Amino acid sequence: MDWRRISIVMAGGSGERFWPVSTADKPKQFLKLAHPEKTLIEQSLERAKLLGEAYVATNRLFSQITTSVCGLDDDHVFAEPDKRNTLGCLVWVAGSLMARFPDDVSRISLAVLTADQNIHPTESFVECARLALDAAEATGAISVIGIAPTRPETGFGYVEAGDKELRVSPVIKFHEKPDQATAEHYLAEGGYYWNSGMFFLTLPTLLNELERQQPAAFTVANQIGRGLLAGDLEGAQAAFAGLVSNSFDKAVMENASKVAVVKADFAWDDLGSWDALRRSAEPDDDGNVAVGPTRFLQSNGNSVYIDGTAQTVSVLGIEGLVVVVTPDHVMVVPEARAQEVKLLRNL
Repeated sequence: MDWRRISIVMAGGSGERFWPVSTADKPKQFLKLAHPEKTLIEQSLERAKLLGEAYVATNRLFSQITTSVCGLDDDHVFAEPDKRNTLGCLVWVAGSLMARFPDDVSRISLAVLTADQNIHPTESFVECARLALDAAEATGAISVIGIAPTRPETGFGYVEAGDKELRVSPVIKFHEKPDQATAEHYLAEGGYYWNSGMFFLTLPTLLNELERQQPAAFTVANQIGRGLLAGDLEGAQAAFAGLVSNSFDKAVMENASKVAVVKADFAWDDLGSWDALRRSAEPDDDGNVAVGPTRFLQSNGNSVYIDGTAQTVSVLGIEGLVVVVTPDHVMVVPEARAQEVKLLRNL
């Protein structure tokens, strides 16, 4: 079959763990956290365009900033009416694609990417993603990209591969974020991979899995498709409003009929919180990273991020801290507790 490959960049998250730089109006996907000149969403969209027709899936609150930052037409942004997690995102995408390409539904395949990852080199990623699309198109599987762990990471979910040797392997099981001992076991045992959060599947497979596992969501997807095709945006939005919020992982992936993992051969990191900054930027000889004017003296393993201000930060005799400066806030937190930053945001 002559497949029509479409790339979707999911970019509707709020990025709470990058507070105070990430805000409700400008979440982390619109920040320059892995490149001095490009936002995370711009980097992801560049990769997406190498795989097929590229679209951004976000919520309506971010549609304007998305078109502005990415230089996209409105037609290339699928704006969900409200937040319903990644399941809601893909239900809205499915309905939108059925309305946009009614004659091509049976031959559309999807590369579903995220907007908050640091990936390089691009060439290796594209080769791996194409393998994942090939597997999805040939077998009807949902393919994921697995990242060989480099540390016992407790902040990521894991994928257990059925064959340690095969580049493309059946998946035995998905595993939730582990405790430290379990993460150390995964690293030592091998065959366990970080779940990159990217999906590769055909539109018929997506619809079939929704019908089998989430019939209410399948009905909503079809209602959205019919509404948008008829020009009834309000009707499509009303149908979406009845959808229960859930992640695609829990709702579909964990019990999908057929799942394959393609083992990555590129460098990858999920930029989930401030502790990722030292992995995405070039540190000095003492392991310090700075974005913005910063002076370090007798200090090790620190991250400083200065946003929207010309202030210089001077650091003396500290270790393992994250310092973030904006015009409104100064935040200081141990890097080891970076995952808890969202607690400060909610004060």
